[in-house]
Amino acid sequence: MMFGFTEEQIANFGLTFGLTAFMLYMVFIILQLARESKAGRFGTFVLFLGLGVGLVGFAAKGLIKFFLAGIVE
Repeated sequence: MMFGFTEEQIANFGLTFGLTAFMLYMVFIILQLARESKAGRFGTFVLFLGLGVGLVGFAAKGLIKFFLAGIVE
């Protein structure tokens, strides 16, 4: 127990909010990369397509697991 929370609660909080904050920071990095390279609209789209697909896939995996767990139980 730490600060009245169990290890599982702390890990769950870190995984949900910490990882969300990290993913938002990665979106900010992609935007900065597009801005500094003067990529334009199409270049920014390509950057988000190439670098952001992993973020979307990771988020989709979480949503799929959430909905399937609700159906199974």
